[in-house]
Amino acid sequence: MAEFSENALGLYFSIPFCRAKCTYCNFASGVYPASEHTRYVARLIEDLVAAPEWAKSMQAELPRTVDTIYFGGGTPVLLAPELFTRIFAAIRDRFDVTPDAEITIECAPGQLPDATLEAMTSAGVNRVSLGVQSFNDREAQLSGRLHTRDDVFKDLTRLRAAGITNLNLDLLAGLAEQTLVSWRESLQVLLEAATPHASVYMLEIDEESRLGRELISGGARYSAGLVPSDDTIATMYEEALTTFAKAGLQQYEISNFSTPDKESIHNLRYWQRRPYLGLGLDASSMLCSDDGNVLRGTTTDDLSEYLNSSASDTAHETSWLGPHQQLEEAWFLGLRRNAGVNLAALHKEFGVEAVEPAIDVARRLAEDGLLTIENKTVRLTDRGRLISNDVFAEFLGLSVALNS
Repeated sequence: MAEFSENALGLYFSIPFCRAKCTYCNFASGVYPASEHTRYVARLIEDLVAAPEWAKSMQAELPRTVDTIYFGGGTPVLLAPELFTRIFAAIRDRFDVTPDAEITIECAPGQLPDATLEAMTSAGVNRVSLGVQSFNDREAQLSGRLHTRDDVFKDLTRLRAAGITNLNLDLLAGLAEQTLVSWRESLQVLLEAATPHASVYMLEIDEESRLGRELISGGARYSAGLVPSDDTIATMYEEALTTFAKAGLQQYEISNFSTPDKESIHNLRYWQRRPYLGLGLDASSMLCSDDGNVLRGTTTDDLSEYLNSSASDTAHETSWLGPHQQLEEAWFLGLRRNAGVNLAALHKEFGVEAVEPAIDVARRLAEDGLLTIENKTVRLTDRGRLISNDVFAEFLGLSVALNS
């Protein structure tokens, strides 16, 4: 399993620019003119420079050592190469990036220029996540993706030739017109791609997405009526579990699979409740204080508001989590991982009496076949993963003997 540096920070950069908006997407991203890119990067760097002072004003610790960097979106590779160079120069000017830091950039297949790839490798990028969603060209097109299967394999060849072999491919179960037959084909093609990491997500219809709004209104423009049933999507997910396990891609989190030691270190940071700083539109942060409390912060999701603000008045929604809320997070974040929740570790961090009400809940859910409790470790079952949000909700609002 991947390991973190002691007292290290993760950096997340939100890049909200896309060439086209996917039908299912509810992220704070969209199609904006390239003229906004330079302004946006300037604002990112302002926030990066001001981050130590902001953390100090919030009485939170901001480690100087960085061991993971992640560019998400949107489509980060739409930024011009020189903008990537500026961002990385600013990072290394203000933080100590470890020599073996995992540096990831999300890419949309078919949208990675040679000059951008060169800038990425020069900056130290060593991991790329390709948002494939489907290897069926028709399904990809209906969902708003602009690539073909051939584009994916061409990009994989280029990335490997550039020395980037730590690669992830995303698939999405539940796209319009997707069938069990086409899903099985996507799974097999992904295995043929021989990447060390894969992510599989089950489509969740959101009323803020174009697909969600169409389902509510009964329209047909985005083929919402052709989305598979919930039962079919669940079967697709289960088939991914079986197919990947046989091929040596072991599940380590609800949606993530990898060969040994190729887990996403940055994403593990989220589930293990380790500190990270989010920069840019709708970016989240988690920092700690000397007294053991945890600061959660999220920036505005309004691009105009963000661009027209300054680092001194960047809109953050912040909240401090006391022991009670941290214990809740330890359960619902820990259960996402196949490693599960270690009861001895919870007892040490929060105290036996505080943890006991949640253990009672875990025992009940185990009787229902949603969890297992073995060797003082609580884990989701395969059935529990299918309704994980319902399981997590059972651990919220419990009466615990903590000073919160």
